[in-house]
Amino acid sequence: MNAREMLELWWTVPAGLALLGYGLSLAGLTRTQRAVWVRARISQVHRPAHGASKHPGIPVTVTFQDPSSGREFVRRNAGKHGDAIEEAWVGRELAVRYPRGRPERFRVALHTAESDKGRGGPNCAVVLLLVGLIVHAAVARGYPWALLGFGALLAVITAAGPDLRTVRSRDALLSSAVAVPAQVVAVARNVYTDGEGDDVVVHTPVVCFTAHEGTQVTVLVRDGIPGPGRSLGRELTVHYAPSDLSVYTCDLAAERRSNEKWVGVIIMLFVAGVSATVVGAVLL
Repeated sequence: MNAREMLELWWTVPAGLALLGYGLSLAGLTRTQRAVWVRARISQVHRPAHGASKHPGIPVTVTFQDPSSGREFVRRNAGKHGDAIEEAWVGRELAVRYPRGRPERFRVALHTAESDKGRGGPNCAVVLLLVGLIVHAAVARGYPWALLGFGALLAVITAAGPDLRTVRSRDALLSSAVAVPAQVVAVARNVYTDGEGDDVVVHTPVVCFTAHEGTQVTVLVRDGIPGPGRSLGRELTVHYAPSDLSVYTCDLAAERRSNEKWVGVIIMLFVAGVSATVVGAVLL
C-alpha cells in the first residue's frame, strides 16, 4: 500500500475513535461512568483575594459523604479540584465524583452523572469525521458538495445545539428577577498577551449580595459593571432569579438586549446553513 492509498484511509482514525468511545460509553466503562458520583453541598464560602486570578473561581469548602464507608469529607476547593465555581453560597448543592475508594481525589462537577456519560470525546471525533468527509467530497467532486455538507452541518448544529435553549431558559428565569443591593468586595486581575505582544489586563469584579431569603451569595461578574478595574467597594444593584441564585445580572436591560442579539445570530446561522444546503443541492 503506497502513501496515497494510506491517506485515503484517513477516515478510519476518527471513525475508530468514535466507535471505541461510544462502545465504552454503552458498556459503562468510561472514566466518568466508573467514578463514584455523590451530592455535595457548600459548607463555607471564602472571599477571593483582591488582585488574584479569576480562574480558580470562588474558593469554597464542600462537604460530601462516601457511600461505601459512610464517612463524611470536608474539603476545600479553589479551582484545583474540578470545575471552578463562579456563583457560591452556603447550602448550594453540587455534584462530586472521584475514583472508587479514593474520595480524597474528588472533582467538583457543575453537571451530573446523567448528563456526563463520557461521550464528549467520541462526539468530537464524529464532528471531525464529518468535516473531513465534507472537505474530501468538495475536493473530489466540486464546491457544491462543500455548500451542501457544511450548510447541512451548520444547520444541524445551530438547531440541535444547547445555545438557544440556554438563552431562552435564562430569559425565562430573569423574567421574574428580584433586585437587591450588592457590593464589589474584590476585583480579580488577569494579564494576557495579544497578537502583537502587548499585555492586556482583564479585571473581573467579585460581588456579594444577600437574597431575600437571607442567603449571602458571592459571584464573579464578567459583564455589566463599567470600569471594573476601579470598582472595588462600589455599591450596585443585582437582579437574580429567585428559583436559581446562579442566574443573575447587574444590568437587566443590557442582558435582554444581549440575549436578543444572540438569538438573532443563531437564527441567521441556521438560515445561512439551510440556504447553503439548498444552493449546494441545486448545483449538484
